[in-house]
Amino acid sequence: MKLQKILDRLQKLHPKEIDLSLDRILNLCKKLGNPQNKIKSISIVGTNGKYSTIQAMYAILKDAGINCNIYTSPHIQKINERFVFNNQEIGDQELTELFEEVEKVNDNQSITFFEILTAAYFYKAAKYPDNINLIETGLFHRFDATNILKKNLASVVTSIGLDHLDWLPKNERTIEKIIFEKTSTLLNSNIIVAKQSSFEISDQIEKTILNNQSQKLFFNKDYTYSLSENNFFYYEDKIGGLKLPSPNVNGQFQIENISTAIATLRSVEELDIKEENIKSGITKIQSIARLQEITQGKLKDLVKNNRLLVDGAHNPLGAKVLNNYLESLNCNKHIILGMMANKNHQEYISYFKNIASLTTIDIPNQPNSIKGEDLKNKLSGYKNIQYKKNITEAIKSISFKENDLLLITGSLYLIGEVLNLN
Repeated sequence: MKLQKILDRLQKLHPKEIDLSLDRILNLCKKLGNPQNKIKSISIVGTNGKYSTIQAMYAILKDAGINCNIYTSPHIQKINERFVFNNQEIGDQELTELFEEVEKVNDNQSITFFEILTAAYFYKAAKYPDNINLIETGLFHRFDATNILKKNLASVVTSIGLDHLDWLPKNERTIEKIIFEKTSTLLNSNIIVAKQSSFEISDQIEKTILNNQSQKLFFNKDYTYSLSENNFFYYEDKIGGLKLPSPNVNGQFQIENISTAIATLRSVEELDIKEENIKSGITKIQSIARLQEITQGKLKDLVKNNRLLVDGAHNPLGAKVLNNYLESLNCNKHIILGMMANKNHQEYISYFKNIASLTTIDIPNQPNSIKGEDLKNKLSGYKNIQYKKNITEAIKSISFKENDLLLITGSLYLIGEVLNLN
């Protein structure tokens, strides 16, 4: 209860109009002793795959006995998820005390909610100077609150696509602009560029970081992977090749993210990651809301013997990757969909092929979401579409056959509600 009260107070400091600048967080961090200059970090920028790449790196680093701090956003079920210190998610009492300390130093100055959370993360992370920090950047990186580091061990560029366009001027809502915002201010260290959805995007990233003095590793040029039918896959980079077991996560895109994680950790010489750490680590990845299979709970009981998957994909690039996984399965697929109002709903759903049924729903407790009925009307050209008020009604309304699959997707906020309800 106390934690929620302080969160409410911090949100009231949020300026009515956000100017994209780093002044507010720089001023607060200066008062806190510039903790961001006292940590070892790997920055992860991009549109899709940031969280999954972080979780793969985290699993490998833990297996190597290296302690980590992790900063991600948004959270799925509770805000504590955003703050991992010394391999442990922070508890309510400790998080309350951290926020109170930073709030006092901020002294009621106007600051965005994300900025004060980021400052709090840096302040606490500085107490573990030997830990590796895995830091997920927010929207566009250039003016993101996490972009106040003076040095880091590496920058990872995950898959980049069109998303959060309402933050850009109408005449600048292009992939070129997004690539510029995400990559033009990367630090001079190591830059690892993941597999992109097109050659044009890879080429544009390469042009944007041309004058950056970092060691640069590009997927397919400097590292790659290939799948095998015998429950393993091959990873290869300039250091050498690895024969690796299948990881404990679903989808080929996760292999891509894991390969990027491996390339990143192997590029940082001081980490000294061994082959056995990689082999063992990738079988212990903990990935929430990314093709996560629900195997027990109230909602699982409703789908009975059918598979229940949840995924927070909320942009066209995410939908494309999700459909690639669904297409690899030989079964009927049903989708329950809830989305935020500012997304490209038609393009998102256009990537899903051969779906047995589509049910739109309202996302509870999210005023910025699109009403399920309005979403159904927008997608009226889709076959077998219906609207139900909530998740439980939606599941009960679906006519399952034996061994069908149900995917709930469209928003991380929706998946948080699903996991809480389950």
